[in-house]
Amino acid sequence: MTSHFITKRHEDLRAQVRAFAEAEVVPRIPEMEASKEVQHKLARLIAQQGWFGVTIGTGYGGMGAGHLARVLIIEGLSRYSAAAGGIAQASILGDAKILHWANSQQKKKWLPEIAEGRCLPTIAVTEHGSGGHVLGMETTAKRRRGGWVLNGRKCYVGNSHVGDVHGVVVRTGRGNRSRDLSCFLVQADTPGLSLAPHKPAIGMHGFSFGELIFDNCVVPDENLLGEEGDGRDIADSSSVLYGRLNLAAVALGLHRAAYEETVAFCNDRQRYGSDLGDLAVVNARMGEMRHRLETSRTAVYEAAHMLDTGQECDVKLMSAKYGAVQSGIHSAWDAMRTYGAAGLFSNHSIERIWRDLPCIEPPAGTSDVQLHRLGQKSRRTKYEPWSSRLAHLLTAA
Repeated sequence: MTSHFITKRHEDLRAQVRAFAEAEVVPRIPEMEASKEVQHKLARLIAQQGWFGVTIGTGYGGMGAGHLARVLIIEGLSRYSAAAGGIAQASILGDAKILHWANSQQKKKWLPEIAEGRCLPTIAVTEHGSGGHVLGMETTAKRRRGGWVLNGRKCYVGNSHVGDVHGVVVRTGRGNRSRDLSCFLVQADTPGLSLAPHKPAIGMHGFSFGELIFDNCVVPDENLLGEEGDGRDIADSSSVLYGRLNLAAVALGLHRAAYEETVAFCNDRQRYGSDLGDLAVVNARMGEMRHRLETSRTAVYEAAHMLDTGQECDVKLMSAKYGAVQSGIHSAWDAMRTYGAAGLFSNHSIERIWRDLPCIEPPAGTSDVQLHRLGQKSRRTKYEPWSSRLAHLLTAA
């Protein structure tokens, strides 16, 4: 399974990720599943590989390898563990706001730290009361001499409990206009910022997507990202250009795992005097899984390649997330049907994959949201895609 977009450099990176995952991630999975605790050590170990700097330019110490390379890193880790893939995707997503919106001083301060694996960035947008309705958020930042005071809560923050610097989108105006939102870089040890206790979800055990609490949290003026009023654009551009493709890559890795594990299971089990896979219904099911996987991979890789080459591709990115998640979930269900009762127990990885995939549905917009946005783009004629607006910052080095 390959693509004409894949180069020798990509193949080498893919092999590097696979070797790391087999040596460092797979042995940790039983404990991750049993404890469901945040994997602080694993997060730092992944960061030390330099992969969080995959799209950061070499001038800041990053890999400068581009967006297809980030897909391969996230997909490769997710093939073995959704939590490991989630850790990578959340920090790489955290890069976006700084790459696209930071001033030169902020880039010099943060990008080398991220590229070297000494800083894990996050982005915090969602709130319980507003969900995907960004303009409905209630967390505020109020001016004070030399800085701002933040109050409120953010939920479902990827890498919440391991992040070092959070890009927090808050309300700085009183209305419901896009210009009423701004974004601040808030370091994890800032007084007034605390974490709600980690709550394990149905899947992705070991990954944290929890809650940040701001109680008179003071940040200086120099921590304002972009200009006052840029918060909505920072949230939207990060979600479209990084979040959706990252999550598509996690879904792709899990989809690949479901397919490969099912093939191995069918080749190992005997039914009616031959391999389970020789049964016509099972063989057709594996064919359908393979079709979905190949179709999803093509869409995801093409979208990443278009980002790398500066092409307009917002719609491709939305479609990639929608297709990868939906097809992955369908294939996980087909895998479970093939395993039968055996798939219900944790001695088979398919049970974990079946739980992990639904966790990829909500972030960066559920599938319903992707369809809504795609419908809007179909009717809107004056929309300027983020992939065009930020093209000069998106092409591979």
